[in-house]
Amino acid sequence: MGFFPDTMPGVEPDFVDRQFWDHCNQHELRFQACGACGVPRHPPVPVCPKCLSTDQKWTKAPPQAAVYSFTVIHHASHEAVKEMLPYVVATVAFENLPGVRLVSNIVTPDVRQVYIGMPVQLQWDATAQGQQIPRFIPIASQKEKA
Repeated sequence: MGFFPDTMPGVEPDFVDRQFWDHCNQHELRFQACGACGVPRHPPVPVCPKCLSTDQKWTKAPPQAAVYSFTVIHHASHEAVKEMLPYVVATVAFENLPGVRLVSNIVTPDVRQVYIGMPVQLQWDATAQGQQIPRFIPIASQKEKA
């Protein structure tokens, strides 16, 4: 079973973000960048907001990130997540991708341990529909497993 139960609604990629999700299905976290000026961006958009170029490329993200912001969810917004409470929704930032932020979950048994700047490690989680979702665990959790 994934982080969330199988009854949780899944991802529905569209023409703009389909490549992002296709990369995720290959266990590759990649972000769109402008093919002309090189500025990385997320979420994907058809036109670079800096230089207005439609040329794009996909840049691989490192497997480590840092918690940029977070909140602990205590009230279920969907029936499927009631049993998961509390859980953490976080925005993570990547050192080599300035300005790129990704909203995800920090998977941890103790939500009180999450803090701004916390180093986290990418891990993959599949939805009931098979879509791979990037989630993160505290790097200390990995050391504890070793």
